[in-house]
Amino acid sequence: MIILEHENTDIHERALTLFATKAKRALGARGELSIRITSSAEMRDLNRRFRRKNKPTDVLSFPADTPKLAGDIAISAEIAAANAEELGHSVDTELKILILHGLLHLVGYDHETDAGEMQAKESKLRQRLKLPVGLIERTNGQLSRRRRALPAARKGRRK
Repeated sequence: MIILEHENTDIHERALTLFATKAKRALGARGELSIRITSSAEMRDLNRRFRRKNKPTDVLSFPADTPKLAGDIAISAEIAAANAEELGHSVDTELKILILHGLLHLVGYDHETDAGEMQAKESKLRQRLKLPVGLIERTNGQLSRRRRALPAARKGRRK
């Protein structure tokens, strides 16, 4: 389920819902998934509350504790739009990249602590799902400075 916090004609809810279903299936994730596309102000609040970082971020993942729920993903519409403009693709494409990244965290991957497993999986799935460069590649400096997206993806956990 996609929850849009504000109207944006560049965001196509149905296409994102279909993509999320396809990506979830590709990852073998089970259970209900909620994706909240919101403001950078709310993302700052969530990041401060769950990660103790007082700044907005592009995507946060909140794994569920029950098998019937996959978890929740929160995404900043503003950061996604800025990244899309800088990288030369649509806002929907950027949101798909963020959804995939968030889903990888929900199923247990963590690029901050693993030895490249999440990056490899993200790269493989991006190719399969026909998406451009992913977040981990951007933050690891594999793009030129001019084409690098703004904030790095971060992961949040419920306590």
